Amino acid sequence: MGDTASFSRVITEREVVPDLFPDADVLHGMPRVFATAYMVGLMEWACVEQIAPYFESGEGSLGVHVDMNHIAPTPPGLTVTVESKIDAIEDQAIWFSVKLRDDADLISEGRHKRAIVQWDRFQARVDGKRADAGAVA
Repeated sequence: MGDTASFSRVITEREVVPDLFPDADVLHGMPRVFATAYMVGLMEWACVEQIAPYFESGEGSLGVHVDMNHIAPTPPGLTVTVESKIDAIEDQAIWFSVKLRDDADLISEGRHKRAIVQWDRFQARVDGKRADAGAVA
């Protein structure tokens, strides 16, 4: 516990609110700023990068809880840096505290929980759910 990491990425023109869902006309007129959904994805990516060196073969992690705010806009071209800290390890889960900053402001802070999973067992659950629902792969 207490391990910290930093992860940075330049925000692209495609990671903005109007482009989040191309078929969502209601979003098309919104400002071209970093979308909250992409912000959450970037935070998850950063946390995975932090713990990936510790995974055993066939093991990984999945996000199971997110509690974050989004308090400042980020236009494309700015760099967002995620600072993550491991706060707790509970059974097969890891809690992180996270802060995201762009070149000008703090844009988000909060908590994130990742569950450690065996990919083969997880995929079996996904396949079972697909079959139960009658969905095709």
